[in-house]
Amino acid sequence: MEVRVLVHAPRGRDAVVVQRVLGADHAVTICAEPAQLLARLQEASAAAIVTEEALADESFVHALAEWLASQPAWSDYPFIVLATRQPGRRSAHAIASLRSLGNVILLERPLNAETLVSAADAAVRARKRQYATRQHLEEIGRTRTEVERLNSELEARIRERTRELASANDRLMKEIAERERAQAALTQGQKMEAIGRLTGGIAHDFNNLLHVVNMNLELITLYAKEEKVKPVVDRARSAARRGAKLTGQLLSFARSQSLLPKLTRVNALLVGMKDLLEISAGPGIQVELELCDSQASVVVDSSQLEMAVLNLAVNSRDAMPEGGTLKISTCTQHRAEDAQLKGGDYVVVTVTDTGQGIPPQLLSKVFDPFFTTKPLGSGTGLGLSQVYGFARQSGGLAVVRSQPGAGTAVEMFFPAAPADAPTRSELAPPPALPQRVEPRNILVVEDDADVRRVIVECLRLIGYSVTEAPNGAEGLAAIANHKPDLLVVDYAMPDMTGAEVISKARELVGDLPVILATGYADMAAVERLAGKPAILRKPFDINALGAAVATALETGLGKVPALSGA
Repeated sequence: MEVRVLVHAPRGRDAVVVQRVLGADHAVTICAEPAQLLARLQEASAAAIVTEEALADESFVHALAEWLASQPAWSDYPFIVLATRQPGRRSAHAIASLRSLGNVILLERPLNAETLVSAADAAVRARKRQYATRQHLEEIGRTRTEVERLNSELEARIRERTRELASANDRLMKEIAERERAQAALTQGQKMEAIGRLTGGIAHDFNNLLHVVNMNLELITLYAKEEKVKPVVDRARSAARRGAKLTGQLLSFARSQSLLPKLTRVNALLVGMKDLLEISAGPGIQVELELCDSQASVVVDSSQLEMAVLNLAVNSRDAMPEGGTLKISTCTQHRAEDAQLKGGDYVVVTVTDTGQGIPPQLLSKVFDPFFTTKPLGSGTGLGLSQVYGFARQSGGLAVVRSQPGAGTAVEMFFPAAPADAPTRSELAPPPALPQRVEPRNILVVEDDADVRRVIVECLRLIGYSVTEAPNGAEGLAAIANHKPDLLVVDYAMPDMTGAEVISKARELVGDLPVILATGYADMAAVERLAGKPAILRKPFDINALGAAVATALETGLGKVPALSGA
C-alpha cells in the first residue's frame, strides 16, 4: 500500500516548508509542475497537497477531474488544499474548482504545523481505509468466484446424480413392470392350465358317456328289428357324433397332444365347420367361405387344423366388436424354395377379417408365445403361437398380413397332397360283423364300468371270449394268470395309464397284440412305453371295434394305424 504524500505548490517556498513539516511522519514527494503531479497520481499515493493558486489553471483542474472520474468505485482520493485567506466569499469559479476535486480538506494560510500534520494524518488514514476496502472487495470478488465455481460444480454433480437416479428409477420401473407382466402371464397361464385340466377331465368323462350311448345305439340297431326304430337311432347317433366332435375339440384345447397326420380334404373340412364357425363368431359377424375348385388335399392332423381355424376365427371375432365379415378362403399355390419353405405345391388357408388391424410395430410379435393385445384375462397369447407351431410342424408356414383400419389376414401354408389320393371317407368301410370268428380270448381293461360293459358285450356279440378288469393292476394279474390273445386297454386310468399296462404286460408275457382304446392319449408317452400300438378313438361303433380287433389279431403285435370310431 502506497503512503506517499504528493505536494504541488508552484510559488515560493511552500512545497519545501510542507516537506519539512511532514517529513518526520510521511514520505513526501514534491511535484514542481502540474504534469509531474498528474504523472505521480497515475502511480499509487496516499494524498495530494496543492495550493489554491495552482487550481487557477483550468486545464490542470480539468485533468484532475478526468483522473478522478476514472478511479474505481472504492477510491475517493483525498486532496488537502492550502487556501489563501479571502476578505469575502470565493468566486463561483474557485468554488467549482474545489468541488471538482471531491474529497477536499481546505486549510487557510497561514496555518501552524500541527494543523497541517493533523490534516495529512487524516488524509492518509482515509486513504488506508480505502485501500483496505479495495482489498476486502478483491477478497469478496475472489470468494464469490470460488462460490460460483463450487455452485457450478455442485449443480453439475446434482444434475448428473439426478440423471443417474432417473435412469436407475426408469430401469427399476421397467423391471417392476416386466416382473408384474411376467407374474400376470404366469398367473394367467396357471389359471388357463387349471381350466384346461378341468376341461380335459370333463371332456374325458363326457366322451366316455358318448361312447356308451353310441355303442348302445349300435346294439339297439342290432337287437331291434322294427323299421320305425331305425330313424330314431340314426338321429341319436348323429347327435352323438356331434357331441364326440365337440369333446374332441375340448380335449385338444385341454392338452398338447401328438399330431396324427392323415389325408384331409381341406374344403370339405371347412364346409363341415361352417356351423361351428358361425356359432363361434356370433350373430353380428357374417361368415363367408371362398373355396378353390380343387380338392385342396393335405396330410395334417385334421382335428388340429380345425382348432387352428377356430382359433383364428375367435381372434377375428374379437377384432370386430361392432361386427363385420369373417372370410375363410383356400387356394393352391406353387412356391419356389426360400428360407422358410421348401419349393413345391401348397394349399393355402386364409382367415381374413374386417377389423381394426394390427399396428406395424406389433406384426413381428403376434406369433410369439404369450404375446397378446387383449386385456389381461381375455386371452393367453397362445392361440396364434399354436397356429404357427402347428403349421410348421405340418411342414408349412403361417404368416400374417395387416394394416391399421384395413383388417387382418392370416395365411397357413400346407404341402399339397396328390390330387388323386383317397380320403378316409373313400376308404373301404369297415367290414360287417362276421357271422363266425375264430375262438380268441380278449382281455378288456377299462376303469369306467359302463364303457367296459358295452365293449365286452359288443365283443361277445361278435363272437369272442372276453374277460375284463376294472384297472391296470387287476388287468396285469389276469395276464399273469392267463395270457390273452389280445389286450384292449383304456389310456387314462387312475392307477396307471394304458401305456404303462402295455409295457408291464409285455414284460410279463412277451409280445402281445394290443389295442389302445381312448378318447385321448399322450402319444409321446405311449410310444416311449409301448411302441406304437393300434389306437381306437372313442367313441367308436361295433364295426370299427370288430375291424380293429380282426386287424390286430392278424398282425400279431397290434401295430396298426390309428382308427377313429363313429
